[in-house]
Amino acid sequence: MAYSIYLKKGEEKRILAGHSWVYANEVAKIEGKDKNGSLASVFAHDGRYIGKGYINHASKILVRIFIRNNETDDEIFYENAIKTANEYRLRLGYKNCYRMIFAEADNLPALIVDKYGDYLAIQCLSLGIDMRKETICKILVKLFNPKGIYERSDVAVRKKEALPEIKQTLYGEVPDYVEIEENDLKMLADIKNGQKTGYFLDQKENRFAIRKYCRGEVLDCFCNSGGFSLNASVVADKVTACDISELALKNVRDNATLNEIKNIKTLQGDVFEVLRTFRKDKTQFDTVILDPPAFCKSASEIKDAYRGYKDINLTAMKIVKSGGFLITCSCSHYMTTVLFEKMLMEAARESGRVVRYVEIKTQSPDHPALLSAEETQYLKFFVLQII
Repeated sequence: MAYSIYLKKGEEKRILAGHSWVYANEVAKIEGKDKNGSLASVFAHDGRYIGKGYINHASKILVRIFIRNNETDDEIFYENAIKTANEYRLRLGYKNCYRMIFAEADNLPALIVDKYGDYLAIQCLSLGIDMRKETICKILVKLFNPKGIYERSDVAVRKKEALPEIKQTLYGEVPDYVEIEENDLKMLADIKNGQKTGYFLDQKENRFAIRKYCRGEVLDCFCNSGGFSLNASVVADKVTACDISELALKNVRDNATLNEIKNIKTLQGDVFEVLRTFRKDKTQFDTVILDPPAFCKSASEIKDAYRGYKDINLTAMKIVKSGGFLITCSCSHYMTTVLFEKMLMEAARESGRVVRYVEIKTQSPDHPALLSAEETQYLKFFVLQII
């Protein structure tokens, strides 16, 4: 007998508004018996049907709702959902590389699918989705006929679902690097070992937007494979791409060579120390770009993350030439826009510089966010001018 989940009184409001997560501590009672990963029905305290989703007793998120009517999770359901998600991206003009499925935002909780040219990368972040990845891959092949599908489920969040981290080829053959096109630039996406599923697709439009602000000498910190660096190089005189990872810097150099770009140099080092050294040596730049990895991946890490963000932004403000720009980002949803803005205001005050807002953006439209699920809204992108 399938599980029936009854919520505590009032706990249904957030879910009825569109959020998909049912936490274990919000449940009043559970009826029926089935296996972990099975489809469970969720009801309000008064017995009103809310929806269905996959259950996992090993996770604090007991159920992830994705069906709000009487449908079931058969191949037809998944095919329609995947088609709908992809058609939204096509409507916006995405073609070569983009996020095809963004989990909760596309009503497919815990499922990520990214397109890199003729290849697809997939992440399965819950037990229920993991159990159905064979069906999902079958549908992806049917709809898009990719040359290969690679699984990048090597993420720590899977441990909360009692799942191991895993990387593997699910279909066809996948090369170590896939050439993609972004903003009229060629980039090599490292699907097997790169950040996320191989590349930071969520900054695509933001990388193009920086071209307005990159004149003279540009410093790109936490440069990864060089997305910001290459876009800056189109208009800048000189770009310094800095990262602690030599592999990342090799990728920058390879991407620069691919595009016959010769005004980028790489610098290996801890960005915190590199920024302090530039400040000590009185080295300044026309534009500084900060796009660090998430400094906090849980609410308990916010205080330390806040200090880290403030440290790099404060130092960066001091090494930007008067009239120049600081482009600064955060990709942690725990570091909210309000908190990020507060940090920037404190950093500006302590830097002794006059700072003004120029542009504020978020993740690209192929990463849409639900108003009812703040977790889906995570990227902050601020352009500041240092007077």
